Amino acid sequence: MKAIVRAQYGSLDLLHFAEVATPKPADNEVMIKLCAASVNPLDLFLMKGAPWNQVIPGLRTPKHKVLGCDIAGQVEAVGKNVKQFQLGDEVFGVTGFEGKGLPSMYALLKISWR
Repeated sequence: MKAIVRAQYGSLDLLHFAEVATPKPADNEVMIKLCAASVNPLDLFLMKGAPWNQVIPGLRTPKHKVLGCDIAGQVEAVGKNVKQFQLGDEVFGVTGFEGKGLPSMYALLKISWR
């Protein structure tokens, strides 16, 4: 799938399209085919890498290559333990900062409530 990725910390000029592996949902996850995603001000702050890459040695490249946590889309696949969502459900929300990265074609969301 295509995603907007970064290979290093810095300005928005460093973002580019790349081919990345399409995610597969685990038993407690849903896969969302994205219709919309955003990069918000906090994402831009994280893009710069400050202050962590200036203080902690070894943090010169980002662990998570794709930014973002805001989404809207349609459920494309569900894990076997997920009962709350069906294929085709329309969803929106904020995924949190688990490094899922959302300016991409698909996103995985962990379902933690019962």
